[in-house]
Amino acid sequence: MHWSGSRRDRQALAQRADWSGLTGLEQLWPVLAARHGEALALEAPHAATPEQLSYRQLQQRIEQAAAAFAGLGVGAGDVVALFAENGPRWLQADQGLMRAGAANAVRGSAAPVEELAYILEDSGACGLVVESAALLAKLNISTETRSRLRFVVLLEGERDAGAAPGPCFSWGELLERGAAALACGTPAPPPPADGARLATILYTSGTTGQPKGVPLSHSNLLHQLRHLGVAVAPQPGDRVVSVLPIWHSYERSAEYFLLACGCRQTYTTLKQLRADLQRVKPHYLISVPRLWEALLSGFDDALAAMPASRQRLLGAALANSRAFGRCRRQALDLTLAPEDWPARLGAAGLALLRWPLHRLAASFLWPKLRQQLVGGRLRTAISGGGALAMHVDGFFEAIGIELLVGYGLTETSPVLTCRRRWANRRGSAGQPLAGTSLRIVDPESGELLALGQRGRVLARGPQVMAGYWGKPEASAAVLDSEGWFDTGDLGHLLPDGSLVLTGRAKDTIVLSSGENIEPGPLEEALVASPLIEQVLVVGQDRKQLGALVVPKEAAESNDLALLRALTRECNRLLAARPGSRPDERLSGVALVEPFTLDNGLLTQTLKQRRDRITARDAAAIESIYAPR
Repeated sequence: MHWSGSRRDRQALAQRADWSGLTGLEQLWPVLAARHGEALALEAPHAATPEQLSYRQLQQRIEQAAAAFAGLGVGAGDVVALFAENGPRWLQADQGLMRAGAANAVRGSAAPVEELAYILEDSGACGLVVESAALLAKLNISTETRSRLRFVVLLEGERDAGAAPGPCFSWGELLERGAAALACGTPAPPPPADGARLATILYTSGTTGQPKGVPLSHSNLLHQLRHLGVAVAPQPGDRVVSVLPIWHSYERSAEYFLLACGCRQTYTTLKQLRADLQRVKPHYLISVPRLWEALLSGFDDALAAMPASRQRLLGAALANSRAFGRCRRQALDLTLAPEDWPARLGAAGLALLRWPLHRLAASFLWPKLRQQLVGGRLRTAISGGGALAMHVDGFFEAIGIELLVGYGLTETSPVLTCRRRWANRRGSAGQPLAGTSLRIVDPESGELLALGQRGRVLARGPQVMAGYWGKPEASAAVLDSEGWFDTGDLGHLLPDGSLVLTGRAKDTIVLSSGENIEPGPLEEALVASPLIEQVLVVGQDRKQLGALVVPKEAAESNDLALLRALTRECNRLLAARPGSRPDERLSGVALVEPFTLDNGLLTQTLKQRRDRITARDAAAIESIYAPR
């Protein structure tokens, strides 16, 4: 299925700025400086050096950085490694390098130093921009790589020339060099006007194996800039909170797009997020399912601490608003199954019955709740980087926050599909962006499947990479001669073009009976339990499934009665799933320690690393299947 864009898509994009004339991202900033001038673009209140930059100041800094990089010998075709976390200096370095004609190889400073050293070597970087001298000292840079590095720039702190493999500059010193070059009339030469030139190499943070370099061109990234407007319609001055790793393709493309719309961006951290939501009161928030789950969990905890009468009131109002949302979607034919007219009319009647109470809650209860959760201004948000559980989706729908889910991969810049405000089919990953084609093929034979049939998802479009960096065999494994990219995801297409994802091909659990089970949808159902904080379904080559459970409250892991009760609760939730199968039941559960970034069991976008979790908790898995 090739998606050229619906009429509503074209209308939405017609209201956005036309960036069709750009051949490189670096051309964006002079236009924005002229358009928005002294309007605030970026702020980083929690950075080591707190900063605020207007659009004009941002453009000036980018030009200074570019002139300095050019003076250090950086030009077209070069790659410079950039290892740092969120902040205005990251963006200035990123765009300064692109303005100088170079590309960057990026990763967060919290990544294992072995990965950073590997990326530095694999990318062939001629320079290094790093967050701090402390991180630089940890890098085990090989002799060969040291001889290749022309310079090191520290984004924070003073330089430590003795630790650097070559000339070392602080960020302030780099900008001073750039300002001096501009004063002498020697800006960075204009980059080639070629959208196919390399913009960046993003290294996958995947759940298994060594990271692979994903080279993205300016055309790949500009496609996102031009088409994300089908999902959200920001206005100049709208406020955005940035919490995801800026080097990740999802956050990065969203940031380019939001700044192109004239928004004001605040960089925050997971620790400071709640406070910044109240202080900034964002209009937009881009995040991953885990954050929305955490916000819902916070509401559940607050509800449990309220007086019984208040609990009953809010519980009943929420149940009614949830039911109103379900009926409304059914009436509008926005469910995952086709609805006939009698069913839609019946749902419309039920929605009308529930509307008066929903309207009361929407007027008096939900504004206060939105204020407490996200500051009060947020009405539209985008979730990506993983599947969003239906109970989470339904909660935010009920309280008046439109969650628009997007889907894609690092290799696709990243967005392939997204839900629209006017066609928010909850449970789906949305419709493709314009110019994007999707195919569903049989996982074994590769045969093209019909609408509604589940198989492996293939994608083709202007946002898809040309191949992995320096890895032709890995590229050939995922890209065919016609440019179709194998996402590794399983799903099916609906008649309106919406994609419904059902799991990852490599995550499929094969029971000893030969039955194939997709754990993702089961895990989404299980985390709806108020007893469960995190869960991982296991069972490869076993007779039945099991689950590793992180409970919401501390519990004795060897309490047999508790484990049996929790197993019954999990199986009740699994049995209640639409289309539930008898083999989607648990033989038992085991309680385990949390999966976190610090212990390496979550990726930077908070996805669970299945291989590492099963390795850590191998004994717990054995306990599930041990005779009792």
